[in-house]
Amino acid sequence: MTDTSPVTRQFEGLTIPAPGTYELDQAHKVVGFVARHMMVSKVRGVFDQATATITVAEDPLESSVVATIQAASINTGAPDRDNHLRSGDFLESEKYETLEFRSTGVKSHSGNEFVLSGDLTIKDVTRSVDLKVEFEGVGRSPFGQDIFGFTASTEIDREDFGLTWNVALETGGVLVGKKIKIELEGEAIRQ
Repeated sequence: MTDTSPVTRQFEGLTIPAPGTYELDQAHKVVGFVARHMMVSKVRGVFDQATATITVAEDPLESSVVATIQAASINTGAPDRDNHLRSGDFLESEKYETLEFRSTGVKSHSGNEFVLSGDLTIKDVTRSVDLKVEFEGVGRSPFGQDIFGFTASTEIDREDFGLTWNVALETGGVLVGKKIKIELEGEAIRQ
């Protein structure tokens, strides 16, 4: 009989993955964002193409992640808007093909919640950001792969990254809000 339990260990009352390298599962990921539109509503979108390598360290608080997002894969469900977001007014996806995140350390943790600091690069501008990460648990897939799940979020000021295009509205305010919420969900597979 084959053992179907994942390779895990205990850390401060949590069952966590064993040390090793894990890759973001392309079939179980969301790399999303939310922006204010016309000061009255929200536009949601995703980047369809993104990869991440997560190194779970022997000391879990020394774990790290490197993620790469293909800028041209932006998808808000509106082709004209997506083309505008790919243009020089925003991401300049032909010149700056990727957005990247490299963790610099775990800033704090409590239970299954962690704050992961790192450097986010958009259009060759790098800024430090803190991701609020919720560890969702570990398991073994029906295919015998050790996996773990997570959600994460942060908020950035897009103008800090040179994304300054906007239009003033006659009624006051602007067409596109400065604050962008980033929302991530995924499963990682042990390599």
